[in-house]
Amino acid sequence: MSADEASGMGPLVARLSRGGQRLRQADRAHSWVLDTTVVVLVFLMFCLPDLLHGGAGDGDGPRRFRLAFTLLPPAATLVLQAGLVLPLLWRRRRPMAAFGTIAAVFALQWSLGAALRADVALFIALYSLALHGRPRQLPWACGIMAAGMVLVAVRASAAVSHWDALFFLLSTATAALALGLMVRTRRAQLAGLRERAARLEIERDQRSRLATATERTRVAREMHDIVGHNLAIMITLADAGVYATDAAPERGKEALQLIGDTGRTALGELRRVLGVLREASDGPSVMPELSPQPDLMDIEALCDGVRTAGLDIVYRTAGDLGALDGGMQLTVYRIVQEALTNSLKHAGAGTRVKLSVAVEDVRLVIRVRDDGPTERPGSRNEEGHGLVGMRERVALYGGNVSAGPATGGGWAVEATLDMTPRAGAR
Repeated sequence: MSADEASGMGPLVARLSRGGQRLRQADRAHSWVLDTTVVVLVFLMFCLPDLLHGGAGDGDGPRRFRLAFTLLPPAATLVLQAGLVLPLLWRRRRPMAAFGTIAAVFALQWSLGAALRADVALFIALYSLALHGRPRQLPWACGIMAAGMVLVAVRASAAVSHWDALFFLLSTATAALALGLMVRTRRAQLAGLRERAARLEIERDQRSRLATATERTRVAREMHDIVGHNLAIMITLADAGVYATDAAPERGKEALQLIGDTGRTALGELRRVLGVLREASDGPSVMPELSPQPDLMDIEALCDGVRTAGLDIVYRTAGDLGALDGGMQLTVYRIVQEALTNSLKHAGAGTRVKLSVAVEDVRLVIRVRDDGPTERPGSRNEEGHGLVGMRERVALYGGNVSAGPATGGGWAVEATLDMTPRAGAR
């Protein structure tokens, strides 16, 4: 087949497929239409000629063929035809009952020695049983069918060789059975493919929702750290500025400047976090200029900003911190930021804080301890969002975090991260 012919077959196949789909939908909505159509076609093609010409054993056939079968009256012929054809109306809903009824009428007809073209209904019923019936019913149906074919071959032995007749009849029955099983298998395969496609679509939607939820959690965690930390500093500075306005106006002015600087810093970090989302939604053509993620080098600046709010911070490091990757450095920065924010909110200005970030063998340990009160709001009943966020960040590196009253007074936060290279990491 040439390329032009193949391209021309494409629309034809598509139209045939759409037409078949519409027919299947119409059949599911009005199944009685197809069943009635089959009965009408069988009557017109196979029953009406027998009524007009006196039966399959009459007409222009060989004389020995005409003499081998009994010629029934039109009324008896019509009754037998009705018994053969009408059960086809329920061949899909009750295939075994339809097949059994037609087989009984078929046996009665041939016991009378009559030959009718409507006997084709038995093969249609066998096809329908193979397609719609239970598989365990097929052996019984095949046995009944074989017995009926033997009966026909014996009765027709006066006209044709019973071996030839038996071969033809059994071949026809086998073809009807095989066609029904083939269509049934094909439909089962298509149903399996549709189910698999639907399942894959559901799994794809679930993965998409999980990815969306994960991204929302990450953004919410980042925004909580940024907003919570900077607002805590701004509130502390604002309170200090109120008291300093009367006693030392210059200190009040300095506090306002620090509030402005802190607000601009928070706004810049929020734009950086939300800019990532905007970049993903607007496409690769929009590339906002983003500042880099904070790392260990920014912790000193973080401490300076918190010191302006009134905390006395002592910051120490130990070990080779330069070997940490960017993701771990961001995690350390956010944990320190959250711990200092909690100390600022719950312990207040004038609190002394000891901060250390140390590499111990294959572990990175972050310790934050203040000398403030041991009772913190919500510490007894439930964990705050900050501690939950710290646990989620540390879990990414196979670590753990603890927060609670320190020995000798104050509050302590300790987080441990595993520095062992993870599988698949480069």
